[in-house]
Amino acid sequence: MNPFRQLIRAAGPHPPIGTMIVSASPIVAEATGHAGFDWGVIDMEHAPADTMHVLQILQAVGNTKMVPVVRVPWNEPVMVKRVLDAGAATVLFPFVQNADEAAHAVASTRYPPRGVRGISHMSRASKYGAAPNYVGSADADMGVIVELETPQALERLEEIAAVPGVDALFIGPADLSASMGHVGRFAHPEVLQAMADAARRCRAAGIPLGTVGGSADVVTQYRAMGFRFIAVSSDLGLLMAGARAAVQALRMGGGETHVHSLDGGTRTDAG
Repeated sequence: MNPFRQLIRAAGPHPPIGTMIVSASPIVAEATGHAGFDWGVIDMEHAPADTMHVLQILQAVGNTKMVPVVRVPWNEPVMVKRVLDAGAATVLFPFVQNADEAAHAVASTRYPPRGVRGISHMSRASKYGAAPNYVGSADADMGVIVELETPQALERLEEIAAVPGVDALFIGPADLSASMGHVGRFAHPEVLQAMADAARRCRAAGIPLGTVGGSADVVTQYRAMGFRFIAVSSDLGLLMAGARAAVQALRMGGGETHVHSLDGGTRTDAG
Protein backbone atom coordinates (compact mmCIF):
# COMPACT_ATOMS: atom_id res chain seq x y z
CA MET A 1 0.00 0.00 0.00
CA ASN A 2 1.08 3.57 -0.60
CA PRO A 3 2.88 4.81 2.57
CA PHE A 4 1.00 8.10 2.73
CA ARG A 5 -2.44 6.47 2.40
CA GLN A 6 -1.40 4.00 5.07
CA LEU A 7 -0.32 6.84 7.36
CA ILE A 8 -3.65 8.65 7.00
CA ARG A 9 -5.69 5.51 7.59
CA ALA A 10 -3.66 4.55 10.67
CA ALA A 11 -3.85 8.02 12.20
CA GLY A 12 -7.51 7.85 13.19
CA PRO A 13 -8.57 10.97 15.12
CA HIS A 14 -4.99 12.20 15.53
CA PRO A 15 -3.87 14.06 12.39
CA PRO A 16 -0.28 13.18 11.47
CA ILE A 17 2.11 16.11 11.80
CA GLY A 18 4.42 17.06 8.97
CA THR A 19 6.59 19.89 7.78
CA MET A 20 7.80 21.39 4.51
CA ILE A 21 11.33 20.48 3.38
CA VAL A 22 12.48 23.65 1.63
CA SER A 23 16.21 23.54 2.35
CA ALA A 24 16.97 21.19 -0.56
CA SER A 25 19.43 19.60 1.88
CA PRO A 26 19.51 15.83 2.49
CA ILE A 27 21.21 16.38 5.86
CA VAL A 28 18.61 18.86 7.10
CA ALA A 29 15.81 16.65 5.75
CA GLU A 30 17.20 13.58 7.50
CA ALA A 31 17.56 15.46 10.78
CA THR A 32 14.00 16.72 10.41
CA GLY A 33 12.80 13.16 9.97
CA HIS A 34 14.60 12.07 13.12
CA ALA A 35 12.92 14.95 14.99
CA GLY A 36 9.72 12.91 14.89
CA PHE A 37 7.63 14.28 12.04
CA ASP A 38 5.20 11.79 10.53
CA TRP A 39 5.47 13.13 6.99
CA GLY A 40 7.28 15.84 5.08
CA VAL A 41 6.84 17.64 1.77
CA ILE A 42 10.00 17.77 -0.32
CA ASP A 43 9.27 21.01 -2.10
CA MET A 44 10.26 21.67 -5.70
CA GLU A 45 7.77 24.49 -6.27
CA HIS A 46 9.39 27.16 -4.10
CA ALA A 47 12.64 25.50 -2.96
CA PRO A 48 15.84 25.31 -5.07
CA ALA A 49 15.50 21.53 -5.48
CA ASP A 50 15.97 19.66 -8.75
CA THR A 51 15.50 15.95 -9.46
CA MET A 52 18.90 14.98 -8.05
CA HIS A 53 18.16 16.88 -4.83
CA VAL A 54 14.88 15.00 -4.56
CA LEU A 55 16.58 11.64 -5.10
CA GLN A 56 19.18 12.38 -2.42
CA ILE A 57 16.58 13.65 0.05
CA LEU A 58 14.45 10.55 -0.52
CA GLN A 59 17.50 8.43 0.26
CA ALA A 60 18.16 10.46 3.41
CA VAL A 61 14.63 10.38 4.82
CA GLY A 62 14.45 6.69 4.02
CA ASN A 63 16.60 6.35 7.13
CA THR A 64 13.78 7.85 9.23
CA LYS A 65 10.11 7.16 9.91
CA MET A 66 9.00 10.31 8.07
CA VAL A 67 6.82 9.57 5.02
CA PRO A 68 7.98 11.72 2.08
CA VAL A 69 5.69 13.60 -0.29
CA VAL A 70 7.18 15.43 -3.28
CA ARG A 71 5.56 18.69 -4.41
CA VAL A 72 6.39 19.18 -8.07
CA PRO A 73 6.75 22.70 -9.53
CA TRP A 74 3.74 22.28 -11.82
CA ASN A 75 1.20 19.76 -13.08
CA GLU A 76 3.52 18.60 -15.86
CA PRO A 77 4.03 14.93 -16.83
CA VAL A 78 7.76 15.04 -17.62
CA MET A 79 8.71 16.40 -14.21
CA VAL A 80 6.36 13.94 -12.51
CA LYS A 81 7.95 11.06 -14.42
CA ARG A 82 11.39 12.10 -13.24
CA VAL A 83 10.49 12.35 -9.54
CA LEU A 84 8.64 9.02 -9.68
CA ASP A 85 11.69 7.39 -11.26
CA ALA A 86 13.75 8.94 -8.45
CA GLY A 87 11.63 7.00 -5.98
CA ALA A 88 8.78 9.31 -5.00
CA ALA A 89 5.63 7.37 -4.09
CA THR A 90 3.33 10.32 -3.35
CA VAL A 91 3.15 13.54 -5.36
CA LEU A 92 1.57 16.85 -4.39
CA PHE A 93 0.36 18.85 -7.39
CA PRO A 94 0.09 22.64 -6.93
CA PHE A 95 -2.62 24.92 -8.28
CA VAL A 96 -5.18 22.38 -9.46
CA GLN A 97 -8.28 24.28 -10.55
CA ASN A 98 -10.75 21.65 -11.77
CA ALA A 99 -11.48 17.97 -12.27
CA ASP A 100 -9.77 17.85 -15.68
CA GLU A 101 -6.52 19.12 -14.19
CA ALA A 102 -6.84 16.62 -11.34
CA ALA A 103 -7.33 13.79 -13.84
CA HIS A 104 -4.27 15.05 -15.74
CA ALA A 105 -2.27 14.86 -12.50
CA VAL A 106 -3.36 11.29 -11.83
CA ALA A 107 -2.53 10.25 -15.40
CA SER A 108 1.02 11.54 -14.91
CA THR A 109 1.54 8.95 -12.16
CA ARG A 110 0.15 5.95 -14.07
CA TYR A 111 1.65 3.79 -16.78
CA PRO A 112 -0.28 3.23 -20.03
CA PRO A 113 -3.05 2.46 -20.67
CA ARG A 114 -4.21 4.17 -17.44
CA GLY A 115 -1.89 7.14 -17.85
CA VAL A 116 1.09 8.66 -19.60
CA ARG A 117 4.06 7.84 -17.35
CA GLY A 118 7.03 6.69 -19.39
CA ILE A 119 8.65 3.36 -18.59
CA SER A 120 12.22 3.04 -17.36
CA HIS A 121 13.70 -0.27 -16.21
CA MET A 122 16.82 1.26 -14.65
CA SER A 123 15.36 3.74 -12.17
CA ARG A 124 15.78 4.02 -8.42
CA ALA A 125 12.03 3.38 -8.11
CA SER A 126 12.47 -0.09 -9.63
CA LYS A 127 15.60 -0.74 -7.56
CA TYR A 128 17.52 -0.41 -10.81
CA GLY A 129 15.67 -3.31 -12.36
CA ALA A 130 15.88 -5.60 -9.31
CA ALA A 131 12.27 -5.10 -8.14
CA PRO A 132 10.07 -7.90 -9.53
CA ASN A 133 7.24 -6.64 -11.76
CA TYR A 134 7.62 -3.00 -10.70
CA VAL A 135 5.90 -1.72 -13.84
CA GLY A 136 2.95 -4.03 -13.26
CA SER A 137 2.44 -3.06 -9.62
CA ALA A 138 3.53 0.58 -9.42
CA ASP A 139 0.20 2.18 -10.35
CA ALA A 140 -1.55 0.78 -7.28
CA ASP A 141 1.17 2.14 -4.99
CA MET A 142 1.12 5.74 -6.28
CA GLY A 143 -0.34 8.52 -4.13
CA VAL A 144 -1.79 11.75 -5.52
CA ILE A 145 -2.57 14.90 -3.52
CA VAL A 146 -3.91 17.95 -5.33
CA GLU A 147 -3.59 21.47 -3.99
CA LEU A 148 -6.49 23.92 -4.13
CA GLU A 149 -5.34 27.52 -3.94
CA THR A 150 -8.18 29.71 -5.24
CA PRO A 151 -11.87 30.28 -4.50
CA GLN A 152 -12.61 28.89 -7.97
CA ALA A 153 -10.90 25.60 -7.09
CA LEU A 154 -12.77 25.42 -3.78
CA GLU A 155 -16.06 25.87 -5.63
CA ARG A 156 -15.23 22.68 -7.55
CA LEU A 157 -13.99 20.76 -4.52
CA GLU A 158 -16.46 17.88 -4.79
CA GLU A 159 -15.77 17.42 -8.51
CA ILE A 160 -12.02 17.34 -7.91
CA ALA A 161 -12.36 14.98 -4.95
CA ALA A 162 -14.38 12.55 -7.06
CA VAL A 163 -11.64 12.07 -9.67
CA PRO A 164 -10.43 8.44 -9.51
CA GLY A 165 -6.90 8.25 -8.18
CA VAL A 166 -7.01 11.46 -6.13
CA ASP A 167 -6.14 10.37 -2.58
CA ALA A 168 -6.29 13.69 -0.74
CA LEU A 169 -6.71 17.43 -1.14
CA PHE A 170 -4.46 20.15 0.24
CA ILE A 171 -5.09 23.85 0.80
CA GLY A 172 -2.25 26.35 0.59
CA PRO A 173 -3.29 29.22 2.92
CA ALA A 174 -0.78 31.68 1.44
CA ASP A 175 -1.99 31.46 -2.14
CA LEU A 176 -5.62 31.06 -1.11
CA SER A 177 -5.51 34.24 0.98
CA ALA A 178 -3.79 36.12 -1.85
CA SER A 179 -6.33 34.95 -4.41
CA MET A 180 -9.09 36.17 -2.08
CA GLY A 181 -7.55 39.64 -1.89
CA HIS A 182 -5.96 39.19 1.54
CA VAL A 183 -2.27 38.88 0.69
CA GLY A 184 -0.26 37.68 3.69
CA ARG A 185 -3.30 37.61 5.97
CA PHE A 186 -3.78 33.89 6.46
CA ALA A 187 -5.96 34.45 9.52
CA HIS A 188 -8.42 36.80 7.82
CA PRO A 189 -11.96 35.70 8.79
CA GLU A 190 -12.94 35.11 5.15
CA VAL A 191 -9.92 32.86 4.59
CA LEU A 192 -10.55 30.88 7.77
CA GLN A 193 -14.21 30.52 6.86
CA ALA A 194 -13.32 29.21 3.41
CA MET A 195 -10.91 26.68 4.92
CA ALA A 196 -13.39 25.52 7.55
CA ASP A 197 -16.06 25.11 4.86
CA ALA A 198 -13.64 23.08 2.72
CA ALA A 199 -12.86 20.81 5.68
CA ARG A 200 -16.56 20.23 6.27
CA ARG A 201 -17.19 19.39 2.61
CA CYS A 202 -14.20 17.03 2.49
CA ARG A 203 -15.54 15.15 5.49
CA ALA A 204 -18.85 14.78 3.66
CA ALA A 205 -17.04 13.60 0.53
CA GLY A 206 -14.92 11.14 2.49
CA ILE A 207 -11.56 12.50 1.35
CA PRO A 208 -8.70 13.69 3.59
CA LEU A 209 -7.83 17.39 3.55
CA GLY A 210 -4.46 18.80 4.55
CA THR A 211 -2.81 22.18 4.95
CA VAL A 212 0.20 23.93 6.46
CA GLY A 213 0.38 26.31 9.43
CA GLY A 214 3.18 28.55 10.59
CA SER A 215 3.04 27.61 14.27
CA ALA A 216 1.71 25.01 16.69
CA ASP A 217 -1.17 27.35 17.63
CA VAL A 218 -2.25 27.67 14.01
CA VAL A 219 -1.99 23.91 13.50
CA THR A 220 -4.22 23.40 16.55
CA GLN A 221 -6.77 25.74 14.98
CA TYR A 222 -6.71 23.77 11.71
CA ARG A 223 -7.09 20.53 13.64
CA ALA A 224 -10.25 21.87 15.22
CA MET A 225 -11.61 22.64 11.75
CA GLY A 226 -11.23 19.01 10.77
CA PHE A 227 -8.06 18.96 8.68
CA ARG A 228 -6.73 15.39 8.52
CA PHE A 229 -3.00 16.05 7.96
CA ILE A 230 -1.16 19.27 8.74
CA ALA A 231 2.37 20.53 8.21
CA VAL A 232 3.88 22.97 10.66
CA SER A 233 6.23 25.55 9.17
CA SER A 234 9.27 24.19 7.29
CA ASP A 235 12.70 22.83 8.06
CA LEU A 236 14.25 26.25 7.48
CA GLY A 237 11.41 28.02 9.28
CA LEU A 238 11.93 25.89 12.37
CA LEU A 239 15.69 26.30 12.14
CA MET A 240 15.39 30.09 11.91
CA ALA A 241 12.88 30.26 14.76
CA GLY A 242 15.16 28.26 17.04
CA ALA A 243 18.27 30.18 16.01
CA ARG A 244 16.65 33.58 16.46
CA ALA A 245 15.21 32.61 19.85
CA ALA A 246 18.63 31.45 21.05
CA VAL A 247 20.35 34.62 19.85
CA GLN A 248 17.69 36.83 21.41
CA ALA A 249 17.82 34.97 24.72
CA LEU A 250 21.60 35.28 24.93
CA ARG A 251 21.69 38.93 23.93
CA MET A 252 18.90 39.91 26.33
CA GLY A 253 20.00 37.75 29.26
CA GLY A 254 20.34 39.27 32.72
CA GLY A 255 18.53 42.48 31.87
CA GLU A 256 21.32 43.58 29.57
CA THR A 257 21.42 43.84 25.79
CA HIS A 258 24.58 42.49 24.18
CA VAL A 259 25.25 44.06 20.79
CA HIS A 260 27.94 42.74 18.48
CA SER A 261 29.21 44.48 15.38
CA LEU A 262 32.07 43.70 13.04
CA ASP A 263 33.73 47.05 13.57
CA GLY A 264 33.11 47.63 17.25
CA GLY A 265 33.07 44.19 18.82
CA THR A 266 30.55 43.40 21.54
CA ARG A 267 29.22 46.02 23.89
CA THR A 268 26.81 45.69 26.78
CA ASP A 269 23.99 48.18 27.20
CA ALA A 270 22.17 48.28 30.52
CA GLY A 271 18.55 47.19 30.23
